[in-house]
Amino acid sequence: MRPYNEEQLDGFIIREFLHNTPSFEFVWHRDKEDRVVQAMHDTDWLFQMDNDIPRRLTESKLFIPKETYHRLIKGTGDLKVKIYKL
Repeated sequence: MRPYNEEQLDGFIIREFLHNTPSFEFVWHRDKEDRVVQAMHDTDWLFQMDNDIPRRLTESKLFIPKETYHRLIKGTGDLKVKIYKL
């Protein structure tokens, strides 16, 4: 089971991460394709790439190269993001 709910739309995915998900569910991982992630609202959740400091997720688009380790760091409230697989 994954720590999010997902909705497939035309050209992108909406993922929602709930505030009551335990922090240990947000593990370092890598994806098989390049992707762009964009928060759909103001949030204090953080995003961290391998060998980099955690950064606040924003409504600006964030590029994640394929096979690059990354993770989410839980904030307060729920998080909703758009994901574009390239």
